[in-house]
Amino acid sequence: MQVLVLNSGSSSLKFQLFSMPEERIICSGQVERIGFEDAIFKFKTDKKTIEKITPVENHKAGLKLVAEQLLDKSEGVIKSPDDIEVVGHRVVHGGKYFSDTTIINKDVKEKIKKLSSLAPLHNPPNLEGIEIAEEIFNNAVQVAVFDTAFHQSIPEHAYKYAIPNEYSEKHHIRLYGFHGTSHKYVSEKAIEYLGSKSSKIITIHLGNGCSMTAIQEGKSIDHSLGFSPVGGLIMGTRSGDVDPSIIFHLAERHGLNIKEISNLLQKQSGMLGLTGYSDLREIQTEAEKGNKKCLLALEMNAYRIKKYIGSYAAIMNGLDAIVFTAGIGENSAKIRELVCQDMDYFGIDLDLDKNASRSSENREINKENTKVKILIIPTNEELEIAKQSVKLFKNQASLV
Repeated sequence: MQVLVLNSGSSSLKFQLFSMPEERIICSGQVERIGFEDAIFKFKTDKKTIEKITPVENHKAGLKLVAEQLLDKSEGVIKSPDDIEVVGHRVVHGGKYFSDTTIINKDVKEKIKKLSSLAPLHNPPNLEGIEIAEEIFNNAVQVAVFDTAFHQSIPEHAYKYAIPNEYSEKHHIRLYGFHGTSHKYVSEKAIEYLGSKSSKIITIHLGNGCSMTAIQEGKSIDHSLGFSPVGGLIMGTRSGDVDPSIIFHLAERHGLNIKEISNLLQKQSGMLGLTGYSDLREIQTEAEKGNKKCLLALEMNAYRIKKYIGSYAAIMNGLDAIVFTAGIGENSAKIRELVCQDMDYFGIDLDLDKNASRSSENREINKENTKVKILIIPTNEELEIAKQSVKLFKNQASLV
């Protein structure tokens, strides 16, 4: 069967078309820099690669571009939308409603929409992708795989906030966690690599959105993102952790309303707020030229990651491996170097030559005989989504 997987990020849309269950990739690609005039569209099969720069106004326009390419008479890979039996969607926030993979219906879409205020950069494009896919691939089963699902194993003492109990119990205000599909995938690969499910692992997902997970015995036990995907690490446009009093100060002293403050923390902060750039590649280029703001931003970014490594090593009472993944984690040797320097107390000792080399394979970049493995494991959220979608599809079919 053919399964199309759509993964809508805050400023990107990744896709892969799989032949399942053999997990063969028929085609893959992405639309980067959505919302800009110079958005980048990439489309790859085993025979050719297409890349072009074109304006992409929003996620809706991006998905239509993908569909047009899939169906293209000369360079496409399907003859009809009906060739695709299942469309698997990454959905960021499942809130209190979803703890597992779910077949999408009207009620599911309403709940995803209801949760948009908690993940305003993600749930709206996730929902938009679902609705457009329903139009284009109207005979396919649409499946939602939630980022929050993997973190359901986080214990109460870690997910609960120190606010009056009624807000936790009646209104479900708690740590939910995100990027769960990615953390699940790379942690399983790390466990396989290390040869022990009892390993104590910290997975570090670094992209435009960033997060870290403490994983013990294969389960998420703590995570850097909380009620919404705005806290924790410094991100492309999101602030990460800030003192909550800043929100009151911005309202009382600077006259900003709630919507303006939300926009400031989610879309105008992070690396963009610090440097004027949200793309780490541009920031690193500027830093190499001596741009002081960019140099400081890189230092701040790495410093925040190091703080979380220390706290997670403490709660697990040990550490066997740290895993870098996602666009920045896999590709930025500079960030990995900044994170790993002066961490010998934890047994983290980076091999600079291994770190500088490039590869698409799972690999370790630590020095020989070090206590803690430093791994780079390319994430494959799309494959994980495809596997979960097919499993649910077959389970449902067997009940009919």
